Amino acid sequence: MQGIIDALLTFSDWLWGIPMLVILVGGSLFLTIRLGFVQFRHFGFAMKETFGKIFHKQEGEGTVSPFQAATAALASTIGASNIVGVPVAIAFGGPGAVFWMWVVALIGCAAKISEIVLGIRYRSLNEAGEYVGGPMYYLRGIKGGLGKALSIIFAFFLMIELIPSIAAQSLSAVQTASTLNIPPIVIAVLLVLPVALFVFGGIKTLGSFTEKLVPFMALTYLVGGIAVIISNIGNLPGAVADIFRYAFTPAAAVGGFGGAAVAQAIRWGTARGVYSNEAGMGTAPIAHSGAITDHPMRQAMWGVFEIVVDTLIVCTVTALVVLTSGLYQVLPSSEAASIPARAFQALLGDGVGGVIVTASIFLFVLSTITVIAWYGKTQAEFLFGRTFGNIMVVVYIGAIVAGAYIELGVIYRFLDLLLATIIIPNMIGLVLLSGEVKTLKDEFFGNPDYFKKG
Repeated sequence: MQGIIDALLTFSDWLWGIPMLVILVGGSLFLTIRLGFVQFRHFGFAMKETFGKIFHKQEGEGTVSPFQAATAALASTIGASNIVGVPVAIAFGGPGAVFWMWVVALIGCAAKISEIVLGIRYRSLNEAGEYVGGPMYYLRGIKGGLGKALSIIFAFFLMIELIPSIAAQSLSAVQTASTLNIPPIVIAVLLVLPVALFVFGGIKTLGSFTEKLVPFMALTYLVGGIAVIISNIGNLPGAVADIFRYAFTPAAAVGGFGGAAVAQAIRWGTARGVYSNEAGMGTAPIAHSGAITDHPMRQAMWGVFEIVVDTLIVCTVTALVVLTSGLYQVLPSSEAASIPARAFQALLGDGVGGVIVTASIFLFVLSTITVIAWYGKTQAEFLFGRTFGNIMVVVYIGAIVAGAYIELGVIYRFLDLLLATIIIPNMIGLVLLSGEVKTLKDEFFGNPDYFKKG
């Protein structure tokens, strides 16, 4: 048995090297070219349609507002990894990893745009009268038996993958709270109650919850992060220069930092860019499929909004906190995840700084678990019906409690392997259905009734 486990873990490590980067980054680059670099050519329009119209009422069919759909998707992508994942990427890839994180995020916009367009295009009404959609629906748009097979594979493995994923999220909140001597059961209860309330409440309740929580938690963390950066403002020009310099030249070893070659900067920055915004993973369109909109491409602009907020803003603030503090050059890579907390504590003191980071991670974890539990519920409903969807919510709640007490160990490393079983069928679908996305893109931007509207 141990031999089988070791073989699977070895395969997972290999798969999440070059193969998955080729699938995700290569697929996103293909979509970028196929769609005529839409995320760059129409970036200004995307910002006008999102930041410029956050509280505008949209016309068309749907269940929740465009902003509620976007914040539901953001609740999944903005998580604890935005705080602890970025410093790890810098510790192993050097400051240049941040540059490649930005590049991959911008390229990944094409995948996220494609997902959302197809999510709206193939969505349907469920038994509760709510619009639902996602890869499990649009993959069936591929002709022949391949589409149906990919649809079932995606839905089944996403439903299963979320069990250990939720447990891992719960564990991260518990471990962070332990620094303030908060018992695990307290964290578990604080997570379970709102998750049960909002997931059972459906997409309308979830949308109302995330549209309030996501802006609050993001702004709370950003204010603290910007304060740390300002306190080290003298180091900011050098930090920004290092990001661009070490994206193309090796970073030398300094103190606890072991140095990094350009290949390491690309590898870690690419992985961070892919993980931070979930472009290509197929989860975002599940939330966006419920949005009220008059055209799929209009809602897809909120996908660009998500990547800007998640990667270009939140992850960048974390990166600058790490770089301006200089702690990545002092602490060993094994302690890189603690850098943001230490930087906050250096400015605000152990008590206040620790509380801000702990509260931020708790809120990030809460929002992530709430949304991904709902994602799992929709997969279960798609495969086995509404009753089974409710049963899976109970299973996910159990995973929250279990995660507060158990050491995930090897299971945590299996998450990457399970995640690949979701990404691969989705990326295949995005490439094969890219012609439909292009047609809808051309229809939208070529028709003044849509493009110039509002």
